[in-house]
Amino acid sequence: MAALLEKIRAFRYAASPRSGAERKPSSADSRFFWAACILSGIAVLAVFFWTTSAKILKDPIRINYGPTDPAFASALGPVVGAEFVDGNKVQLLVNGDSFFPAMLKEIKAAKKTITFETYIWAPGKISEDFIFALMERARNGVKVHVLVDGMGTLKFTDDDRDRLREAGVEMYKYGREHWWEVKPNINHRTHRKILVIDGAVGFTGGMCIDDKWAGNADNNKVWRETMVRVEGPVVRQMQAAFATNWLQTTSHILLGEEYFPKIKSTGSVLAQCYKSGPGEGPEYVRLGYLFAIAAARKSIDISNAYFVPDDLAIDMLVAARQRGVKVRVVMPAKNDSRFGRAAARSRLDKLLAAGVEFYRFEPAMFHPKTMSVDDVLVTIGSANFDNRSFAINDEVTMNILDPRIAADHKRMFEGDIKNSMVYSREEHEARPLYIKACDQLCGLFRSQF
Repeated sequence: MAALLEKIRAFRYAASPRSGAERKPSSADSRFFWAACILSGIAVLAVFFWTTSAKILKDPIRINYGPTDPAFASALGPVVGAEFVDGNKVQLLVNGDSFFPAMLKEIKAAKKTITFETYIWAPGKISEDFIFALMERARNGVKVHVLVDGMGTLKFTDDDRDRLREAGVEMYKYGREHWWEVKPNINHRTHRKILVIDGAVGFTGGMCIDDKWAGNADNNKVWRETMVRVEGPVVRQMQAAFATNWLQTTSHILLGEEYFPKIKSTGSVLAQCYKSGPGEGPEYVRLGYLFAIAAARKSIDISNAYFVPDDLAIDMLVAARQRGVKVRVVMPAKNDSRFGRAAARSRLDKLLAAGVEFYRFEPAMFHPKTMSVDDVLVTIGSANFDNRSFAINDEVTMNILDPRIAADHKRMFEGDIKNSMVYSREEHEARPLYIKACDQLCGLFRSQF
């Protein structure tokens, strides 16, 4: 290192060996200087990628029971810090035409509290609908708490924020309310999507407040999305996930039955909801996904906007295929990141060779974050199947153990397959060399997806 610094110093302050006068650096000096800068930058990035990669769990999970066995719920609950609870009512909601009206209806019916956390909030009709609904409830005495991510709300205007606050809505940016409040890890974001009404009705999934999520996924300007509406005891766990980030941001704790009421059974669905993030529940969402994959005995159906599995996830999906599990993945034909699609392709070789079926959704931007195992377990939440969700961002995930909800998911999944094109091993291997090279290059940065 000392020799490298001396070389750089010599480049900047090169002197003539005879007169001591400064001389212009030679082309060789210039090349060395820039090479040193590039190599130093690569070294810094390599260290950063390593320290932000999911790596707590390094060995494959091996269990001898499936998700229908009571041992599955009994073991997974403690692992991710949230026990499965019975007595819930669950409904899958597909696309904005379904979930936006349902969410706004519950907001307008709120009597005591509304807690809302989201990643992206951009101006538009959907934004106005939510702003007016939240303002109206706040003016009528409902305690309204809104938490948004600083990066995801770059388009959110000060005027809109002021309107909400003047109406009585408590609105904060997660971890960085003021410009001078810089988090130690600026790459860390809240990617959670949580809406809880009166502590009794909750929503989660992949949607954000943006007109891109409006409609019914019938053109490439809107997003195909899945949300879940829940009632019952599991909503307390969802509320706890919100309360944690609210405390971290505001230093205020949400307490009492206004936020955590005693909830009686509203249905017969077994479910759990847990949080994940680098400062709390590290890699819990990754553990939950891998635990479910290890439990699969018949089928795994994955819908994900950013399917960029790490090496351990690939090995466990291949192991599932080797024990006879049918594995299908629906991913985007198009989304908001060509870089991300390229990184995803760089991870598919072993999976395609093992017989994993891949489908690329065609009609609209594809954004769901769901998985179903053995027609009984459904996983849904804010997390993508990638390192950013598994290790860097704050996420929230719900697991549902119920064959009826799994049947609803299967119908949804089969519908997406009908609107998708098969991505075969032959097509993958026939990519031009320059595409393969670009994919591998993008794959080097996969820890940031």
